[in-house]
Amino acid sequence: MPSSESSAPRAAIKLNTDTAHPARVYDYWLRGKDNYEADRRVGDAMIAAIPETRQSCLDNRGFLTRAVRHLAQSHGIRQFLDIGSGLPTSPNVHEVAQGVAPESRIVYVDNDPIVQVHGRSLLTSSPEGTTTYLGADLREVEKILEEAAETLDLSRPVLVVLAAILHFVPEEADPRGLVRRFMEPLPAGSALALSHMTADGTPSDYSEHVKHTWAAGGVNMNLRGKEQIAEYFTGLELLDPGIVPVHQWRPDQQVDRPRWWLWSGVALKTS
Repeated sequence: MPSSESSAPRAAIKLNTDTAHPARVYDYWLRGKDNYEADRRVGDAMIAAIPETRQSCLDNRGFLTRAVRHLAQSHGIRQFLDIGSGLPTSPNVHEVAQGVAPESRIVYVDNDPIVQVHGRSLLTSSPEGTTTYLGADLREVEKILEEAAETLDLSRPVLVVLAAILHFVPEEADPRGLVRRFMEPLPAGSALALSHMTADGTPSDYSEHVKHTWAAGGVNMNLRGKEQIAEYFTGLELLDPGIVPVHQWRPDQQVDRPRWWLWSGVALKTS
């Protein structure tokens, strides 16, 4: 029978709508309806400074779709852990994965209560597979893995998705260490799909504007360069074409972007 559930208790939802949340800002950029004035204020300020913002979100979504499809089709992965999943935006990870293999099992993770509500109600699995939702912060690695293990068999390969989320983690929280802690317990054949905001190839004043705009909304933004992002993949085998802008990772058609904001990469755990 179809399974779409949360392994966490359904506690009373407490929303903080006075402070921007990345998932809701992202929803606004994708022309969704589940956002508030604080989110739109940050979103509009970013678009005013960087007109490519909305296109970057679409490019990032395209990268996620292609990465999940490739790993399901070409590497036989049937388990997916999407951390910082954001509000449901079709095609979602489970739609892509179960479109390849209906028996695929997906766990979504986000720390925004409104995302959890929508995720539980909208992310409906195929009859053969399973889709569940966890409420957690990506820094709660052990909690996430423990609760995900109620749905996923962590002795078998898992794709860990960290799409456009690690730039919200400051250096003192050790983002590279977080990635390592997610990947170390997983078996060979597992994979990591990751995208990350950067200021590479853009004017320095743009970088400062991005950080200040997010900070004004109460969100800490940490732009990192390609060499720093490569460190997330230490010990893993990067798939071609390596670390590239999101729109250049195995695109369905070649597109030239004069300016872009996110690096991306996909890698396999081989041992």
